[in-house]
Amino acid sequence: MSLTLRQLRYFVAVAQFGKISQAATELSISQSAITTSIRELEMSVGTPLFSRLPHGMELTKTGRQFLAHAYDVLNKVDEALGVGSVLEKFSGTISVAATYTVIGYFLPPHLKRLKKMYPDLTINIHEITRRNIELGLVKGDYDIAVLLTSNIHNQDIGSEPLISSYRRLWVCHQHPLLERPELSLADISDESYVMLTIDEAANTSLQYWKKSKHRPNVILRTSSVEAVRSMVANGQGVTILSDMVYRPWSLEGKRIETATLSDQIPTMNVGLGWKRGAIFTPAMIILRNYFRGCFRDMTY
Repeated sequence: MSLTLRQLRYFVAVAQFGKISQAATELSISQSAITTSIRELEMSVGTPLFSRLPHGMELTKTGRQFLAHAYDVLNKVDEALGVGSVLEKFSGTISVAATYTVIGYFLPPHLKRLKKMYPDLTINIHEITRRNIELGLVKGDYDIAVLLTSNIHNQDIGSEPLISSYRRLWVCHQHPLLERPELSLADISDESYVMLTIDEAANTSLQYWKKSKHRPNVILRTSSVEAVRSMVANGQGVTILSDMVYRPWSLEGKRIETATLSDQIPTMNVGLGWKRGAIFTPAMIILRNYFRGCFRDMTY
């Protein structure tokens, strides 16, 4: 049986999220489709790629080796498809502002692809806060921004969402909460809570907590995602963060699990921002069209 790109993409999604259910949600397909695809892939490879555990899927030694090859194949395919996108040689400069989360967890692979597609396009990146991005766009300090559009407050800023990333509960491996058939904010209000503060995450969290009758038992506020990841993985607390910043392992190599809450938790929306009424330069159009092509109707 021959391999398909679909099988590789499903395999990578399960490897990244550690759960078939979460991978299915991110890819907007059924769990059975992913299960069947992984089974066929393992039959083609001739050995299990995952260990099936009570709380998720864990890569086997062969699976970890296969993941590296899968990334290589998918990256090469993306590069090959990108070749056809270079319709004309373009030379120019664009000033792009971005927030911490966007630079750390979203932009790098896209900057790499844009460089290959438009080698003579110079992209100057500036990492600043959302408030300063809004002020800078209005003043003309930056041409365009990539930021959390769900946080934009300035009416002078036009925006276009690209992706929506679900927010879920993060807990350590084998946490008792994972045994419950359904989870809500009420269920975690007595748990020690680690609050991320970067990119206004704390303000966003408090907004949806305030809509419930409960409040988080915050034991630490920190701007460090890795600190949050480490404390959760070590069983020192729980948190609610977006799938975009989720990684299944802490720096110590301990597993982090996720669970979907029954409450209405808003997604984290990433997109483009610009001064309302601005005339788009050719470089701005290139950037906007590139992202539109990558993220039509995507949620992950």
